[in-house]
Amino acid sequence: MKNVFIFLADGFEETEAITTTDILLRAEFNVKTVSISSVKTVGGTHNITVLADCLLSETDFSDADCLILPGGMPGAANLDQNSDVKRILSEHYKQGKLLAAICAAPLVLGRLKFLVGRDAVCYPGFEKYLEGASLIKNKVAYSKNIITAKGPGCVFEFALKIIELLKDKSCAEKVADGLIW
Repeated sequence: MKNVFIFLADGFEETEAITTTDILLRAEFNVKTVSISSVKTVGGTHNITVLADCLLSETDFSDADCLILPGGMPGAANLDQNSDVKRILSEHYKQGKLLAAICAAPLVLGRLKFLVGRDAVCYPGFEKYLEGASLIKNKVAYSKNIITAKGPGCVFEFALKIIELLKDKSCAEKVADGLIW
């Protein structure tokens, strides 16, 4: 079973976090939402509050197959300002494991210099943070071990790409069919 962790910071984009979680669960992944603060209750950018599965400070990421950053503001900025999040992302990146960021959240990967020489996309207006990336026009970009997506309207394609890469295209197609995608 694939282990996936979705980081939640106050101000996260609810559609990107919750829909991605739902779609990955349909592929029978072990998905955990992770609060980056000291409490499991996390408020979204549209005032929807969720209860994360675990706290960043209490979670072992050594068996993670994919780490996911939802966007939203100030959620993406809060992820970017958290040194523990950046340390965990860096360790995961050095191991060549899959990282995925959507909407404004690719700014975190850009500032860590993970996007240098890679195709990438983000929410319009955040391109300046994707240092060294080759910006493309697609809704979702995949380059080596990194997936980026433009925003909430791309969440299905984003999550299905994660399934395709972590499992296989057949599983992604089966999940898509069940979603009437």
